[in-house]
Amino acid sequence: MLINFILLAQNLHSPPGFLIIPFLLLIGMIAAGPIFFGHFWENNYKKVAVILGLTVLGYYLFVMGDVHMPIHTLAEYITFAALLSSLYIAAGGIYLNVNANATPIMNVALVAIGAILANVIGTTGASLLLIRPFIRLNNHRIKPYQIIFFIFIVSNAGGLLTPLGDPPLFIGFIKGVPFFWTLQHLFFPWMIAIALLCLAFYLVDRRNKISDFTPNPAVVAKIEEKTEFHFSGKRNLFWLAIIVGAVALDPNVIDGLPHISYEGAKISFLREIIQLSAAFMAYRFSSKAALAGNHFNFHPILEVVFLFFGIFFTMMPALQLAAEIASAPQYAQYITPNFLYWATGSLSGFLDNAPTYANFLSLAMAKSELSQASVTDVRMFAEGTSAAGLSTLVQLEAISLASVLFGAFTYIGNGPNFMVKAIAENAGIKMPSFFGYVIRYSIPFLLPILVIIWYLVVHLHLF
Repeated sequence: MLINFILLAQNLHSPPGFLIIPFLLLIGMIAAGPIFFGHFWENNYKKVAVILGLTVLGYYLFVMGDVHMPIHTLAEYITFAALLSSLYIAAGGIYLNVNANATPIMNVALVAIGAILANVIGTTGASLLLIRPFIRLNNHRIKPYQIIFFIFIVSNAGGLLTPLGDPPLFIGFIKGVPFFWTLQHLFFPWMIAIALLCLAFYLVDRRNKISDFTPNPAVVAKIEEKTEFHFSGKRNLFWLAIIVGAVALDPNVIDGLPHISYEGAKISFLREIIQLSAAFMAYRFSSKAALAGNHFNFHPILEVVFLFFGIFFTMMPALQLAAEIASAPQYAQYITPNFLYWATGSLSGFLDNAPTYANFLSLAMAKSELSQASVTDVRMFAEGTSAAGLSTLVQLEAISLASVLFGAFTYIGNGPNFMVKAIAENAGIKMPSFFGYVIRYSIPFLLPILVIIWYLVVHLHLF
């Protein structure tokens, strides 16, 4: 999980600017492929993602002679893929059905529960556990905006309160941020974000009338007069707990765990073995009725695994170049909480929010003459007791809030986003394109809330 992109950028040759073209090309194809050449994209997205990823990887290895960035990126990708795959498989064998009148209040209640649950089993775990019941609950009135608000709330903003909630916060915990720091300092921003998102969801959802839709003939669209819950696949809760619990088995946090040592970093493999083994056992002994009820198949997770292979490796030069620019001495005076919030957020939305968090944490600490390699320094930075005073606390709040909340801005900002999209599309829901998501939903609904959080928390320091 540990990646220090800024130190890598400073110690190694810079990648040429043209090397970001594969990343831009991949993002463009993710956005345009399903619309303009859907048949080609559906049959060839795996090849496209792998070829573009290997192109950048090959340039690093054979032209630049850089093995450091690829090894760290590969370790990060394996951790990412193992966790998402394991959670997807284990959650696929848990069937939860809510027989109720799918009112706006019911929908808001379900995503609010998901926002709380995200802090216990992570945004990925909560998303995979609840997305199918959410779709079934609304089968007679389902629309893309409902899935997108689910992504906003459950897959991203919900996970602000604990390091288990979202990968950027877990990276902070590994580096030395106290476990309960997020709960102590981000609780009120979390409340504001969840309340505003739920309010926006309610106002939009109450305009959704059953008569506006043609029920899917493959689904029995029956509205129950009373609320009932049906649950099967309880044994998978055990395997789900093992997968989530294994997240904490990081050799950088717990001494004595087996690991691969590389340039002072401890690369985990025990955690990934445990998670994938638990996933295999979960699938092997899953309730067949639960799997059938969820219409379980491996297509959504394969799409995520292949596309993010390309994303992880093609975004290496983009992250490295961004880190170099931001860490240049002439820009030091601009490293303020306001800058950290918007810069971290912008990159978190269009790159990956976990390494972006690591980037800007290192950058902000360097300005205060602190090192992210020192647990003591990280704790001082988190507590606001360094020479820079309270401003370091506000800086970490800005970085943490932006990396988590802006992760919802695009499909690729956070791993669960694309997973939820793939599951929804597998269920027959026509989701908006990459840019359609941003223009129709992120800008009008999410961006104003991000501005409010910035103004109240980062600018005015009210919380």
